[in-house]
Amino acid sequence: MSATTAGVGLPEALERAASALPAAAEGIRPANGDPTRLLELLDADTAARVLEWLLGNEAADGAELADLWAEDSEAGAGALLRVDAERLPKAGRKTLRRIHHRLRSRGVEVPVEAPAAVTATLPPVEESLDHALLSSLDPRGTRAVYLIEDHPAGGARIFEVMLDEERGVVELEVYSASRGKARRFLRDLTGRASLPAVEAPSAAARALIGRIAASQPAGRPLPRTFSEWRSRVAMDPAAAATPGELAREALGQESTPERIERVQALVRERQLGPWPPASEKLHGWAEKLAELAQGQIIVSGAQRRSQAAERLDEALADLYSEPWDERTAARLEESAYVLWKRGQSEDAQACLAAARGFRELPPAENPVARAMLEVLLAPVLQKFDEKAGEEEQGSRIVEP
Repeated sequence: MSATTAGVGLPEALERAASALPAAAEGIRPANGDPTRLLELLDADTAARVLEWLLGNEAADGAELADLWAEDSEAGAGALLRVDAERLPKAGRKTLRRIHHRLRSRGVEVPVEAPAAVTATLPPVEESLDHALLSSLDPRGTRAVYLIEDHPAGGARIFEVMLDEERGVVELEVYSASRGKARRFLRDLTGRASLPAVEAPSAAARALIGRIAASQPAGRPLPRTFSEWRSRVAMDPAAAATPGELAREALGQESTPERIERVQALVRERQLGPWPPASEKLHGWAEKLAELAQGQIIVSGAQRRSQAAERLDEALADLYSEPWDERTAARLEESAYVLWKRGQSEDAQACLAAARGFRELPPAENPVARAMLEVLLAPVLQKFDEKAGEEEQGSRIVEP
């Protein structure tokens, strides 16, 4: 194998190394997976760090790169001799010993270091990183989940997963950072004045990701990066309670008129929801209502309003039936967890009561579903009100 020939997996492994080692990324990515070009773009110390990372995290690809660099008489040997064997796992040290033996057989001087004196001192114990953060759901119904964990090569790894009950796993990004930067990131997200993220048990966040990934729509394949990292970010939803389920277990789901009215107010104030149903269906009902509002047949204002109410009942039955009722219930429960952890327990209990309503009530009898639809169709419903007002005014004018 020549030093310019790499296997199929090595370029992908080098791209992951670039994400993990930002300082080396400017040299890794322009090389496009070519080992010889990589040596030209990196100084020997940086090349050694890249190889150390591969040997520690992508053992087979690291061994392949070491073999290819060993064939380069000078630059490759220079990088190989700078790799610190003590920082490698057992398999990586074995690969490095084999490469050193090959270099010696070619006449390259490989220094043999005497064992360092060992002082019986306890190493500092550094707290491991294992955090999960949840954002609020946006008006579309999408929310971010952040997972922060130790990186095998040192520092921290941060996963940002965008989730949507309807669209499934929308996106996944992976970042590497120092432990200090990861902790600052955690403080920034949880400490911001407006809509701070909240912490959740790591298992609960991963169960939430697993639940939504399990119902990924057939027409929306999972993101490639999610497929690569699924075992790290998702778990079987049957193995742990999601944050919403934790809120339900802690706060209950007792429904009272006051709680339902509170959720209606949050919806109308645009603090919660409205999480629109399938766009093509919603658009169709908006057109039907607009046509009715523009009707030329003269009716009373009361009749016009009655027509609007009937159409809303029909739209609710169509838009908030399965699976939308269960998706909305789940969103309300996950919103309840965020509100609970922000100290808004009464609003959290109200959301849990509304979630129960989406599972138990017919859509036309669900006041929270009606509030959401009225917010979504506000421009059309305003035309109804204007038309009804004109008709009421006209009826007063013609009265004897």
